[in-house]
Amino acid sequence: MVVTAIVGETGRMIEVKGLTKRFGATVAVDDLSFKVEPGQVTGFLGPNGAGKSTTMRMILGLDRPTAGVALVDGKPYQQLERPLHIVGALLDAKWVHPNRSARSHLRWLAASNDLPDSRVEEVLRLVGLAETADKKAGGFSLGMSQRLGLAAALLGDPEILLFDEPVNGLDPEGILWIRRFMQRLAAEGRTVLVSSHLLSEMAQTADHLIVIGRGKLIADTSTADFIERASESTVRVRSPQLDQLRSLLTSKGMTVREDGSERLTPDGRPVDPVPALTVLGETSDAVGELAGANGITLYELAPQRASLEEAFMRLTGGAVQYHGGGVDQAMGGAL
Repeated sequence: MVVTAIVGETGRMIEVKGLTKRFGATVAVDDLSFKVEPGQVTGFLGPNGAGKSTTMRMILGLDRPTAGVALVDGKPYQQLERPLHIVGALLDAKWVHPNRSARSHLRWLAASNDLPDSRVEEVLRLVGLAETADKKAGGFSLGMSQRLGLAAALLGDPEILLFDEPVNGLDPEGILWIRRFMQRLAAEGRTVLVSSHLLSEMAQTADHLIVIGRGKLIADTSTADFIERASESTVRVRSPQLDQLRSLLTSKGMTVREDGSERLTPDGRPVDPVPALTVLGETSDAVGELAGANGITLYELAPQRASLEEAFMRLTGGAVQYHGGGVDQAMGGAL
């Protein structure tokens, strides 16, 4: 089945204006403003306790803001008529009565928005649950529950979609499937907002990033610009004349450090017998031209780029609320 959408010239979007949410003395979301535009996958990132899930819940009218507004297609969610036709969401994959089958759960949702049973069968096939649709949801694996949640989000063929940790519990094949699925939805002109703690996956999925920390906006930019902004410009260089190259580079005022990385074959043997240097704050053109002008042979000349994980940790390090679990916890869930 091909999912289609009718999208106006400007498309439907999510808009958050001055959104604030307090739980007693705790400020979960602090004067947050951003827009989620149609036609691209927007990743929603933040350290543990950043307020991502709380923000999504306010967008969907599940939590009342202390201040500010969250608009879906220009209106608060509560004012939408037949909301499943406008916005679909997956926040909690296990929010299904355990004794209800996938098919009966979707039929119940469809009836609430005057959707035909034929649409239930379409989304079951779309997410790969057609053969298990009559099994009780309580016996589903987390991955199957995620697929059922996706089916529910797609029931009304909405133009706006929100996914909170949609790849949680999926195997690599399932992760690849949902990545391509979300990208296809965005390519059709839909508005797609997705949060995830799997940053390597978000680097391959999201075109745009909204990053928050302690409830405040840290970045609202393209994925490529976010990584570039946090990246240190470095060049890795290998040469059989490494001592001569090191002396030359430092004599020109360049900062050089030993590259301790080691490349191994699948059976664990080194494949990089020639030592390497990392040149900080320079381009590969500058290093290559200097080496060439001085007759130094190079085996490798490669600009280095930070990963999304490295960029994320560099820009959000001061906004991590809970440090006890180390890096994994810092990249974990949300308040």
